[in-house]
Parts: sequence; structure tokens; C-alpha cells
Amino acid sequence: MPASVVLRRLVRAVLASVALAAAPALAAADSVSIVPDRDNTLYESGNGTISNGAGPSFFVGRTAQASNSIRRGLVRFDVAAAVPAGAVVTGATLRVSVSTTNVGPVAVGLHRVTADWGEGTSNAGENGGSGAPATTGDATWKHRFFSTTNWGTLGGTFVAGASATTALDQPGDFIFGSTAGMIADVQGWLDVPAGNFGWLLRGDESTQPTAKKIESRESATPDMRPLLTIEYTQPVPAESATWGRVKATYR
Repeated sequence: MPASVVLRRLVRAVLASVALAAAPALAAADSVSIVPDRDNTLYESGNGTISNGAGPSFFVGRTAQASNSIRRGLVRFDVAAAVPAGAVVTGATLRVSVSTTNVGPVAVGLHRVTADWGEGTSNAGENGGSGAPATTGDATWKHRFFSTTNWGTLGGTFVAGASATTALDQPGDFIFGSTAGMIADVQGWLDVPAGNFGWLLRGDESTQPTAKKIESRESATPDMRPLLTIEYTQPVPAESATWGRVKATYR
């Protein structure tokens, strides 16, 4: 083979390899659905001795009690265990199941929690609205971890603006998201797992009663447990050119 032909083929192969190396990575789309790894209820209480860490439900809104009527739900998902590191989150929705309510539609906000909290063995049973005595490590109105570590503010510390809001109505399934706020929260938890403290669900606390009972991760009905669905993409590197492939072009 003439040397000029060999040289031209070599030049084309080198240029092709450079183009491959410079080509942008492709993206593979995927999704995953996960249940919480912990959840709890914050029951309004001056001394913070009430919780429901192992109960089959959690609560949001206000009951009809004359005092200490506010309820706030906590829920956390282990995003980093379910989504590959380096992935880009493109969608996030949270499904919750309301099992009991005495009122119509109530707007509930999903707020990113800014401090860690716990789930102990307290169990308020099937009704659950009044809570149960807190056990070691439980989150309460006063404590992040009963009874040694307090919230910075009674009722939990969380971002004031909701990442998503939806109206919870009569018993059934309801969806939060997908919103830019939820996507940002989930992406942050994937990138920095140590900063994942989940969401606080906050209902209408301006009047009463507005309480909603939501099935927890301990629900006896698996299909009613909270479910976070995450959509994401993973970079797929363009195929690299090898010296062997380059040589094969002018053999």
C-alpha cells in the first residue's frame, strides 16, 4: 500500500479518535420508587413527651382539642442508597395515603427539614391522634432526639417556604410534585447524604379542625405507605478510541 494512502488513513483515524474523546457524554434515563426509612409525628406539647415513631400513621394539621392541637408529620427517604452517585435528578413526586379525616380539602406543604431527628419505638396505635409516651431517640415537639437533643425551635426546624403543596381531602392517595423545589431537595440529598433530614408536612394551623391521618411506613397496608418516585439520568461516556482501533484502520 502506498505510503501516502497509509498516511491519509492514519490522519483520519487520529481525527476520529479526537472527535470521540471530545464528544459529550450521553444520558441514560431511569427511575426508582422508595418508601421512607423513618417517619414520625410532632405533637404540640410544652414538655415534648409525646411521639409516634413506630405507629402505623402520622398526622398533619390541627385536631379539635382545646389546646396542644397542632400535628406535624416528618418523613425521610434514603435517596443515596437508591440513586447512583453523580446522577442528575429530573423529577420527584411523593405519594401519600390519607386514611382518616373529618374535614374537606386542606392545603399541606412539604418543607425541607434542616436538622436531624429520630424515630423511636413509641406507638400510638391505630387511632394515634393523641400520640404515645416518647421513647429514646424519638422526635417530639421539643426534641430532635428524646430526651437529650432539642430542636432549635419548638415544633421542628425547617425551611419556611414549601418545596411543594397539595390539597389533602377525603381518604385516598394524593401526590406532591414534581416541582423545582422537590427536585432540588432530592438532588441535594443525593449529592450530600449527610444533609438529608427529609421533609416536614405542615397543614393548615390557622383554624381547627384540619387534621389528616396519613399512613406511615409501618402501615399494615404496604400500598398505602409513603412512596417517593425519583426520575434521574446518568452520564454514559462516549466510547473511547483505542490505539488498536486506530491501527486497524490502515492495515
